[in-house]
Amino acid sequence: MTVPAAEDFLGNALLAVLRDEDRRRLAPHMVIADLEAKDVLQKAGEDVVQTWFPCGAAMASFSVWVEESGSNVEVALVGREGAIGGIVSNGRLPAFATSQVRAAGRFLRIKTSALEAAKLESIALRHWFSRYSDCMLAQVFQTAACNASHTISQRTAKWLLAAMTRTGGSEFQMTQEQLAEMLGVGRTFVTRVVRQFREQGVIETRRGVFTVNDVTALRKKSCSCTTAIEDHFDTVLHGIYPVE
Repeated sequence: MTVPAAEDFLGNALLAVLRDEDRRRLAPHMVIADLEAKDVLQKAGEDVVQTWFPCGAAMASFSVWVEESGSNVEVALVGREGAIGGIVSNGRLPAFATSQVRAAGRFLRIKTSALEAAKLESIALRHWFSRYSDCMLAQVFQTAACNASHTISQRTAKWLLAAMTRTGGSEFQMTQEQLAEMLGVGRTFVTRVVRQFREQGVIETRRGVFTVNDVTALRKKSCSCTTAIEDHFDTVLHGIYPVE
């Protein structure tokens, strides 16, 4: 792990738009971490002591353990548009959700205490990251509404679109098992929907990788939740949400 250069900040949209003086506040406290899929960024119940900024095609997710079903359910994806950790929790509070890397890649890491100190020095940083926290909460709200209202097929299309836009390309790392966790359903349901999408030429799959061939068709299969989140990000943090 090494200290990031100025250009490394451009890989994350939240950091890329900061004023130079605010980036200089953060830079001495940041390190580069190249992480693999399934690396854990934070565990539920443990203090949030690090904040992570995915860069480029890197992506992580939040999941919540459901006691009754004995499984983890994914509740949010975070890519180059956002951050994981102290941005949302504001300090060493215990994490409610576990966060894992979903798509391997580069992350910038800063101690939450250092981030909090920088926010106390800059009202611009405080406001900007508070706005992102609002967007993250909106994503979780929309996911709850989506799970209660839309079909597995619609929700599958939504998560695939979310993964594509966050990694910045039509091809991204994801297994069908991970997709089932995001949807909170059995693997067989996901296998059936993925096969249908594949037969219709919307996507291609190979071991651990999805490729979106027809974004327009995938959007038609998705629910309105995708557009709702994009619109909210654009209103609150104009320009950082990675829409294709």
